[in-house]
Amino acid sequence: MTQRLPPSLTPLDTALAALLRGVDPVAPVKVPLAEAIGCIAAGDPLLAAHPSRDIAAVDGWALSANDLVGASAYSPVPLTTAPAWVEAGDAMPAGCDCVLDADAVEMSGPLAQVLAEGAPGQGVRRAGSDIAARMAVGAAGHPVGAADLLLARVAGVEKLAVRRPRLRIVNVPGGTVTAQMIAGIAHTAGLDVETRQARARDEASIADALDASSCDVVLTIGGSGVGRQDAAIAALARRGEVMAHGLALQPGRTAAVGRLGRVPVIALPGSPDHALAVWLALVLPLVERLSAHRPRRKVSLPLARKIASSVGLTEIALLAEEHRAWMPLAVGEWPLQAVARADAWLLISASDEGFAAGTPIDADLMPA
Repeated sequence: MTQRLPPSLTPLDTALAALLRGVDPVAPVKVPLAEAIGCIAAGDPLLAAHPSRDIAAVDGWALSANDLVGASAYSPVPLTTAPAWVEAGDAMPAGCDCVLDADAVEMSGPLAQVLAEGAPGQGVRRAGSDIAARMAVGAAGHPVGAADLLLARVAGVEKLAVRRPRLRIVNVPGGTVTAQMIAGIAHTAGLDVETRQARARDEASIADALDASSCDVVLTIGGSGVGRQDAAIAALARRGEVMAHGLALQPGRTAAVGRLGRVPVIALPGSPDHALAVWLALVLPLVERLSAHRPRRKVSLPLARKIASSVGLTEIALLAEEHRAWMPLAVGEWPLQAVARADAWLLISASDEGFAAGTPIDADLMPA
């Protein structure tokens, strides 16, 4: 039996509310540093101060700045004892608070004289200056970045606590390119991704692949439309619950949301542009809820030209930054070349008719 869309499309807000109902953040897990990049930090572990004491930041002579007042090439300051030579990373000798370059000290046998002044802290890395005591690796609720991993490695940490939702992608034959795109975006977003392949496009084959065990969210790719070989929604209804099919969203009209037991399910269209739109409008908010993600950063720029939109339908516009303004590339229908050029996206509410040129727009950055 061919799938059909309902007579009236479900508003995006209604579908999203149904999808998020009862969804809580997943518990933090410890992962090796190599797996932590992009995952959402859970604010652990708390690090010890680094360096643990003052160390030399450069190679040179370790001295006390108070002993060098007035020193210059024309008025050298003699030292009663030979200064200590330190290499970058060495602990500073007791009583020393600066490091001078090699040519700032003149040695003549056992006698030494200084030819330049020094300031307290010059050439020195203070205790706790790189890592403050009890500092967390990564801000809780934000993605772990390369700089966070640098701090962890310097501190000798081997694992980080992150929230990493487990995503299972069920690929319906014919949607492989789209499934690969979504899996790549999900990996970059720090999700634990598993991809399964339905044996065929029929309802029974897709239903057999719908397994919500050991995962936090399920995505199906392809088969959500009304074609004669589309059966993803019927398969979801067989195994679980379809909460909404046919959304007032463009691109992404044939998407659906449902559940397998308590696990949320989103059926994405097989077309790459429609699937990406549904990822931005529905999957991303769900993933952010599961990972306790803080509000994502938006970039505000004026519109380079007007955007027209249809009332009653939520549309997503693709934007490119040009001359410190947002240039609309596509609204509602997305050529793939527009997807490739886009720097940001804008969700246009169903109640909006669009925006005039020059209007400040807070846009979300496109996934990496």
